[in-house]
Amino acid sequence: MNKVFASADEAVADIRDGASVMIGGFGLCGIPENLIAALVRNGARNLTTISNNVGVQGFGVGLLLRSKQIRKHVGTFMGDNLLLQEMLRRSEIELEVVPQGTFIERIRAAGAGIAAFYTPTGVGTLVEEKKEARQFDGRTCLLEAALRADFALVKAWQGDPWGNLVYRKTARNFNPEMATAARITIAEVEQLVKLGELPPDKIHTPGLFVQRIIVGAGYEKRIEKRTVRAC
Repeated sequence: MNKVFASADEAVADIRDGASVMIGGFGLCGIPENLIAALVRNGARNLTTISNNVGVQGFGVGLLLRSKQIRKHVGTFMGDNLLLQEMLRRSEIELEVVPQGTFIERIRAAGAGIAAFYTPTGVGTLVEEKKEARQFDGRTCLLEAALRADFALVKAWQGDPWGNLVYRKTARNFNPEMATAARITIAEVEQLVKLGELPPDKIHTPGLFVQRIIVGAGYEKRIEKRTVRAC
């Protein structure tokens, strides 16, 4: 029942070429820094990554982009990653841009065992191309398929040896839903506590959804765009 792995490298060792990998985080907030770095060292190629964005140049998911391990990325925001723009122009990467609400609902649906759902988001735009459309109460909606992955790499604040997880503030973002939508979920935590130390009603992700857990270290927790107000 103990799901603790000795290192991030050991935890991602079986992620192979062609795998689909969900990576938690919003921008650079709540990203699994240690697991991403380990996946770079792993060297698996032709990956399909599913994450809100593709990090920034030289950090976050951007590390996988720089090492050219990503074949296709599914996300909602491309940000200011100049390397991604260059790779797109050279047709070195496939990109699927999904409206953010649809993106998280596709992931949530996968975790809930729902095959697909209808949403009005995207009607009248490029999003509706090649999608089934139906009318509900006089409103056109598009059929969106659930979004699953082989692996999910998520970041939590606290966890226990059984894989129960607690997230901290905005670092919670996409992590809980991704933890439910993959065949194998690998979590990295800042604090590993003993069994029974996490109050049951405070647990965000039950250990049922987590197969592996590691303790992270050396977090940079970069701020993508620091905004301050003049005094």
